[in-house]
Amino acid sequence: MTIQSEQPGHRPVLVVDFGAQYAQLIARRVREAGVYSELVPHTITAAEVQARNPLGIVLSGGPSSVYEEGAPSFDDSVFELGVPVLGICYGFQVMARALGGTVGNTGDREYGATDATLVGDGGAILGGQPAEQNVWMSHGDAVQEAPEGFEVLAKTAVTPVAAFGSAERKLYGVQWHPEVKHSDHGQKILENFLHHVAGIAPDWNAGNVIAEQIDLIRKQVGNARVISALSGGVDSAVSTALVHEAIGDQLTAVFVDHGLLRKGEREQVEKDYVESTGVRLITVEAADTFLGHLAGVTDPEEKRKIIGREFIRAFEQVQRDLVAEAKAEGEPIKFLVQGTLYPDVVESGGGSGTANIKSHHNVGGLPEDLDFELIEPLRALFKDEVRAIGRELGIPEAIVGRQPFPGPGLGIRIVGEVTRERLEVLREADAIARAELTAAGLDNSIWQCPVVLLADVRSVGVQGDGRTYGHPIVLRPVSSEDAMTADWTRVPYDVLARISNRITNQVPEVNRVVLDVTSKPPGTIEWE
Repeated sequence: MTIQSEQPGHRPVLVVDFGAQYAQLIARRVREAGVYSELVPHTITAAEVQARNPLGIVLSGGPSSVYEEGAPSFDDSVFELGVPVLGICYGFQVMARALGGTVGNTGDREYGATDATLVGDGGAILGGQPAEQNVWMSHGDAVQEAPEGFEVLAKTAVTPVAAFGSAERKLYGVQWHPEVKHSDHGQKILENFLHHVAGIAPDWNAGNVIAEQIDLIRKQVGNARVISALSGGVDSAVSTALVHEAIGDQLTAVFVDHGLLRKGEREQVEKDYVESTGVRLITVEAADTFLGHLAGVTDPEEKRKIIGREFIRAFEQVQRDLVAEAKAEGEPIKFLVQGTLYPDVVESGGGSGTANIKSHHNVGGLPEDLDFELIEPLRALFKDEVRAIGRELGIPEAIVGRQPFPGPGLGIRIVGEVTRERLEVLREADAIARAELTAAGLDNSIWQCPVVLLADVRSVGVQGDGRTYGHPIVLRPVSSEDAMTADWTRVPYDVLARISNRITNQVPEVNRVVLDVTSKPPGTIEWE
């Protein structure tokens, strides 16, 4: 995995990934502390670290034992660079072993909520916190003896060295996971390390991101013309507005109405978004084309590839239509803007050890003959950062605050063949669900609520005086911080009842509403 710096104006804190499920979460927590972070692989060398000129380093946890054959290794000379380092879980043990401490497996394991006790004043990272605190553990091995010159800062009933540190060398570590909410004072530990140990000012914010990206975009684009892929979702809306802020009318936003949109989305883009940003917009009527290519297709991966391909073909047609104008002004159309986020990159195979879970989610499924260079100004960012940037740019809250929506649209929320009639059924059911969740004040507690139509399934129902054979609708409300993991949202029963009653009463083709209570993993957020 090689993630290059996307923010040249900020020296990063490097988060070293040892294969932990929480590595991306650590990067997010660092940014929440006002500090820019980048994720790097554990194979990074000391020379490569030095070339990045980081302000600090955080070593993530990981599933392995430091003694296992083939366990993730690390260049120990990084600890001699003079860069402040915080080790977490596996990273803590890697640090301890590299610096002369003792790590072993005593047979005593700690998983989940654990009581930790500070030793002395807790040092720079734990000082000022309660002497007894609840932390989140996940380990079998333990540090049994701290390296020479290091002070033990915390312990538990079975772990004699649960935290240690060297104020002189600015090297610290904790056995537990401060990045998860289950650790009572976890964020404070990270902030103490970043602000007090490493001395980093909390100046990573939306305003700085905008200024730096504007400068980067202008250097990349020059006087060329740019097309933006505007879907109406948060990611493409913010990326388009950010590029427009940088280059103005050199940008033409292309909105493809592929017939797979939710109710009212086209009007929201063409009216509210354009009025707030001043972006030049061209709408492409392409529903017949998309639905024609999707006819008879039921495989979800094939759907994604078709939709991704046709998106690009639509842009290429617009490019041909605009070429005369571009020639008249003396500048070609060279670039395509995409609203790619960091989780998109990871889930599309761009991160270390990740599977290609999604073939088209802004980044996957693009044709090999793509005629544009890509501009992806949000590629290193998480969703909450993107929303903050959108608000700073003045994009309407109805767009900035909306739930994530997949690039392939409703096409992957129909299990079975996508037809015009089935899309209308799903559109109405989706609009009802969204309206009721909003009316119940649940928008801020739900990350996303896909509404899925089981088009190839019929269930028996009783409506009026007769039996019916209608389609089931699935509600998939989930809570998440970054879509890397998710749990199903416990929506109040009365809200679920209203949604079910309205859908079955107002959408004649539906006679059953069911609730998906699967977490991620093992299930994905979308069904297809």
